Amino acid sequence: MAAQKINEALEHIAKAEKYLKTGFLKWKPDYDSAATEYGKAAVAFKNAKQFDQAREACLREAEAHENNKASIPDNSVPVTVALKEMQRLPEAVQLIEKASMMYLENGTPDTAAIALERAGKLIENVSPEKAVQLYQQAASVFENEERLRQALEMLGKASRLLVRGRRLDEAALSLQKEKSIYKEIENYPTCYKKTIAQVLVHLHRNDYVAAERCVRESYSIPGFNGSEDCAALEQLLEGYDQQDQDQVSEVCNSPLFKYMDNDYAKLGLTLVVPGGGIKKKSPNATQDKARGPAAVGSKADEEEDEYSGGLC
Repeated sequence: MAAQKINEALEHIAKAEKYLKTGFLKWKPDYDSAATEYGKAAVAFKNAKQFDQAREACLREAEAHENNKASIPDNSVPVTVALKEMQRLPEAVQLIEKASMMYLENGTPDTAAIALERAGKLIENVSPEKAVQLYQQAASVFENEERLRQALEMLGKASRLLVRGRRLDEAALSLQKEKSIYKEIENYPTCYKKTIAQVLVHLHRNDYVAAERCVRESYSIPGFNGSEDCAALEQLLEGYDQQDQDQVSEVCNSPLFKYMDNDYAKLGLTLVVPGGGIKKKSPNATQDKARGPAAVGSKADEEEDEYSGGLC
């Protein structure tokens, strides 16, 4: 079976090369027909598990289309599969990026963005940093085409990867970008969820001021003030500011937080208040402790003496 597919592929290669030849009666290569034959050869090589040759055939197909100055078909799938099987993912991503640039130049930005998303999925487990870059590029293309829902999907993937990689400064910016677009399309309930994610990221950055500002600015979002999300965040910030680990843990273990995207839920479950969770003492309690039990007892005696004669 493999030998048959290899022979079939070689026949297509031979036909492609014949289409590219010129002569006395043929002044111009037939790039379109050659591209078709190279594409068929790539598929046959892939089926025969000759991935290196499949990759080469795909590259020749792309080159033929480029020389033809015609519309560029999406031939990144077979070459990507070939390189994935060969464990050459960075090279596969590089080729998909090149293809996406060609799609942009050819006036098909949607296809370019889809290609970038495909590359991000391919490299996500190997190089999350590169995947973030690809998802952000795809989001930018979608946003330029005013396909905001698709842009949000890409930004969401980037934000979660940034949180997973503890790149929290960048995650905060990415979440703010998401939140702004959700507000623009008037998806206010999702804005509330993004505010929760932002606050958790800021608190893990040990930036209470930014977390508090984030909540304060969200009061301008219709319906946020008085919502369950707002009340939970105010309780969370109060507990964090008072170094009350029990209160913080209670909020972060509530269904509102636990059923968020897994990466954000983990931020809540691992949030620790400054000082190791020891509550701040009130000023009066601190003074009484400093003066000792005798002072506290003396104060109690004074109050008792004041009312010992009754109220009359």
